[in-house]
Amino acid sequence: MKTPVLMLTARGQTADKVLGLKIGADDYLAKPFDMLELLARIEALLRRGSRAGAAPSAVYELGPLRVDVRRTEVLLKGEPVTLSAKEFHLLQYLIEHRGETLSREELLKEVWSYTATPSTRTVDVHVAWLRQKLEEDPKKPKLILTVHGLGYKFAD
Repeated sequence: MKTPVLMLTARGQTADKVLGLKIGADDYLAKPFDMLELLARIEALLRRGSRAGAAPSAVYELGPLRVDVRRTEVLLKGEPVTLSAKEFHLLQYLIEHRGETLSREELLKEVWSYTATPSTRTVDVHVAWLRQKLEEDPKKPKLILTVHGLGYKFAD
């Protein structure tokens, strides 16, 4: 779940509020404020945040591949495929961005939560494992494609 940001400040000019919201605040409240209003705004932010962070109910049907995100189930031609947690998250990220070329750096950041870009073959190894489990011919992939010099993409 993304942590909501509520700015509490003495600066109440419209320009200050606009700036605060533009730089990432989810809500802005200037002093003096009523405690009931503060509590209501916090409750509203938490309600919205819990809905946004709820497990997606998406089920992707991609040819012979079926991925149920909520159940963390993958079926290939009706047969279950066992994936590690990272393999599943990588597959989910690729599917949710299908058709887009995703760099190794982006995948490391979004799937592995890396903040720096280390020299690693982690993405390549996990893509190879996914191909072994999902592709009819892993040497000639049709689902998870390599974009040479740029990264990977899930076939659109």
